[in-house]
Amino acid sequence: MVVVRSNFLCLFLIFLSLAPSSHSISEAEALLQFKASITNARALDSWTPDTLPCPPQGNAWVGLNCANGQVRTITLFNMGLAGKIDIVPLEQLSGLKFIIMANNSFEGEIPAFNRLADLKAFYISSNKFSGEIPSDYFANMKALKKLWLDNNNFSGKIPESITQLPILRELRIENNQFSGPIPPLKQDSLADLDVSNNKLEGEIPEYLVKFNATAFKNNPGLCNEKLGMKCTNGAPPPEIDAVDAPDSPFSRSPPQLDTNKSLRVTWVVLAIVIILLALTIFFKTDKKEDSFAPLGKENLDETVQVHIPSPKRTLSSSSSKNRMGGSANYSRKSGASNAGGKLGSDLVVINDEKGVFGMSDLMKAAAEVLGNGGLGSAYKAMMSNGVSVVVKRMREMNAMTKETFDTEMRRIGSLKHNNILTPLAYHYRKDEKLMVSEFVPKGSLLYILHGDRGVSHSELNWATRLKIIQGIARGMGYLHSEFSSYELPHGNLKSSNVLLGSNYKPLLSDYAMYPLVNNTQSAQAMFAFKSPEAVLYQQVSHKSDVYCLGILILEILTGKFPSQYLNNQKGGTDVVQWVRTSLSEKRESELIDPEIAGASAASLDQMVKLLHIGAACTENDQDRRLDMKEAIRRIEEIQA
Repeated sequence: MVVVRSNFLCLFLIFLSLAPSSHSISEAEALLQFKASITNARALDSWTPDTLPCPPQGNAWVGLNCANGQVRTITLFNMGLAGKIDIVPLEQLSGLKFIIMANNSFEGEIPAFNRLADLKAFYISSNKFSGEIPSDYFANMKALKKLWLDNNNFSGKIPESITQLPILRELRIENNQFSGPIPPLKQDSLADLDVSNNKLEGEIPEYLVKFNATAFKNNPGLCNEKLGMKCTNGAPPPEIDAVDAPDSPFSRSPPQLDTNKSLRVTWVVLAIVIILLALTIFFKTDKKEDSFAPLGKENLDETVQVHIPSPKRTLSSSSSKNRMGGSANYSRKSGASNAGGKLGSDLVVINDEKGVFGMSDLMKAAAEVLGNGGLGSAYKAMMSNGVSVVVKRMREMNAMTKETFDTEMRRIGSLKHNNILTPLAYHYRKDEKLMVSEFVPKGSLLYILHGDRGVSHSELNWATRLKIIQGIARGMGYLHSEFSSYELPHGNLKSSNVLLGSNYKPLLSDYAMYPLVNNTQSAQAMFAFKSPEAVLYQQVSHKSDVYCLGILILEILTGKFPSQYLNNQKGGTDVVQWVRTSLSEKRESELIDPEIAGASAASLDQMVKLLHIGAACTENDQDRRLDMKEAIRRIEEIQA
């Protein structure tokens, strides 16, 4: 018996030795396998076998954010990617918590994200995914907090396993083809819900009436008396096609009325013409729009690795030029830095706090694209002296003379304030301008608030958020004092233009640009042109900056990404209307970001006061809107 067992053990060990190895692969190998499943992946050219995804020094691969040498977040927003995603390799990324793949062209059934049980959030909005999601798909994803499936073509019932996600905070499934009833979503943690524009039916559960009726709109079969959606005693009303709707200009009439049929054809032709015209306008203006991900760092979704050539190098291919948005081969006459500043081919240093450097130093630096904003492109460059800078290429100032530009830049370069990021240098060319500023490692408020870089949510507590808001207000007060003669002292205040320094000190950037831009169309890329008076009457003033400040206050307190940042306002949350409605209905507690809502009663009282200030700053009527001084005075009165 002992001999038999011994022989069996030997055979078992021999079998194990012959079995294929199942050792884990490196993060780099896993990511390269994942990349291989994607088509049109030119945006991921920096993902190469000879580099590390998360190097100890230098830049991580495009779209990756790392913590402790491991990939924590994959952000592939709006990169033109397609194909059917292979999730299996990503199982090797033990630190992976967040995946953002929105605004691409992925298709087919939902990928196997549920193999990644430790995911806290994944965003696959605005792709071409379709089909039914298995009922038990989310059963093992107990860490999931944020789930965005909106703007796809999913069908069938909402997976029942979503009800088993114990800490789910955000569920966005609008603009799909989901049908059937809403499952019992009883999670107390659920703070953001949108199931609109589907084919859902039945009565909306009582525990979901805390959400606004807009979260359920355009589901003809849904009802709830408390939300003003009347329930009928029989089957739910049939769905009405757009051309059959009574209020539609394409409403069908009795077939015998040929004149009405002709009228309908005329309306259809007219609609097609309008759509074509709108598309033409969109594609002409699309390059000037800002792009925002729900969790994305400002425009890092477009990041690719590039190198600005040294004075003795030329770009060898058109593809290299395209990565820089054009030739990066500036003047070859760059010598020593131009701190005193004659206007010419070199950089003109207007702020020497970070040392003195010239164009030759800049062109030798390795750089990466940070993305395209409303007024041009931005790049990060590491100088040989160890200083990291951001270079902004401005193409919308072509009509400005050297002397005028120099005067304005020196005025901006002389600014001294704790909450203002002062530029370091500029470079003048007739067809474009460069502005050089210090790189702030912690990044923008947009990314810290809506994304994840290993930042502890406890760090972004109520006291920190109030500190950020008060710092922003002080910086705005300084700009409105220094540039009081400008129509827009800032003009482009939004969370992507608030950088966070050490101890979360806010630094305002991209300010005082309005007098420098070339034409009205370019100026309208600034966020101040989203204020009601600009949209309705094409007018801007100091109070347009106040409106922008109000949006920031509401964004920081609610934790919501404002739809106002998006040119078509499709996505995000209309924070102005949401806050206005909730305050009028005395439902202030619903507005506070759950991450800070657990503060003391005294703190909650201060938060509500600040919400009212944000609402007063975003009044549609300029006469009723606070002016900047009064807004700052009230903000300073708030205590942590």
